[in-house]
Amino acid sequence: MAKQTMVPQAKAAMEKFKMEAAQDVGVNLKSGYNGDLTSKQAGSIGGQMVNLMMPEQQWKFQRINRNAYGHCTHITLSMVAGL
Repeated sequence: MAKQTMVPQAKAAMEKFKMEAAQDVGVNLKSGYNGDLTSKQAGSIGGQMVNLMMPEQQWKFQRINRNAYGHCTHITLSMVAGL
């Protein structure tokens, strides 16, 4: 099965975004094939892209309410990237 772009018009914008993310993390990314990058470098670019796309991360979990037997308290923690 061939790789297909869902929104062809977004390809140029995603390339620009990838270049900006690479510059942010200090990786010299060139246009076209970048097979000489290490896994760490490529991962840092992808990680930076995710951090920029999702600035707020939320974790939801249950905590046992120690004041009332058998009850749970729902807690949501938010972390803003960069803090």
